[in-house]
Amino acid sequence: MALDPQTAMLLQTMAENADPDAKPLHEMSPEEARAFGGALAEMAGPTARMARTEDHTIDSGDGSFRVRVLVPIDDPQGVIVYYHGGGWVLGNIDEYHALGTKLAERTSCAVVLVDYRKAPEHRYPVAVDDSYAALEWAAAHVSDIAGSDVPLFVAGDSAGGNLSAVMAVRARDRGGPEIALQILIYPVTDCDFERASYVDPENELVLTREAMVWFWDHYVPDAAQRTEPDASPLHTPDLSGLPPAVVLTAEHDVLRDEGEAYAERLEAAGVAVDFQRHLRQIHGFWNLLMLPGSERGFQQVVKAIRRHVVTRRAAA
Repeated sequence: MALDPQTAMLLQTMAENADPDAKPLHEMSPEEARAFGGALAEMAGPTARMARTEDHTIDSGDGSFRVRVLVPIDDPQGVIVYYHGGGWVLGNIDEYHALGTKLAERTSCAVVLVDYRKAPEHRYPVAVDDSYAALEWAAAHVSDIAGSDVPLFVAGDSAGGNLSAVMAVRARDRGGPEIALQILIYPVTDCDFERASYVDPENELVLTREAMVWFWDHYVPDAAQRTEPDASPLHTPDLSGLPPAVVLTAEHDVLRDEGEAYAERLEAAGVAVDFQRHLRQIHGFWNLLMLPGSERGFQQVVKAIRRHVVTRRAAA
């Protein structure tokens, strides 16, 4: 295994400071896992200064959820609808606030953090339906958020990458909203736990095979539903006509192979794909804002968004 030195040092420090009696995630209750995830989120670092921050409540199905709008400047160049990771069970917009402000600052785009409802209290397809409701809300409020008609992007990491991919397909099939780019950061795209990246012991680091089984068991307990395209976008029959994709995977990640398989299928369907496997990185590297691996991930995403904005302006 060849992790970058900073990541290796972080994992060593975490191991040295860990409670020797702590249970692995897949043996925790959702409540215990959420407390642990919240502690990790505190490592994200400082937040960037925003020109405006707003919280809104969106009705969806038989309930509601929050979104947080982060506006870095008075005339943002786009609106990024961001779906957080956490296996559809963990995470929230408060834990992703620092990451959202950094993404907003670096891209000069407004970021809409989506606090979709989570399993097991709200199982599949609630997160999917909430995510689409947030996308429609953002599309309807682009001018309110940005002051003009700017491009709309979807982005997310891990389970959020899964939801972003599903949103791109749903928007195509339902006639909108129009999405400029889909940004998929080590996305969950399938429910196959026997892929090579799943069974490689060198990938059993922050995210393990057992943890992914635990997440799927909470999110989609009926195994027959897991291959539905809204759950596993790799099973979508036709990927043509989707917006261009930016796909990041990590070398040492159980999700690596399914993310790369999705990038390959997109490309085969004629979708433009900006793909990069981030070497010597682990699942979660995007969120570790203090490490250089995260910065390299941000550079890929920021360049792709800026390139699209410049191209759009030139064509106007």
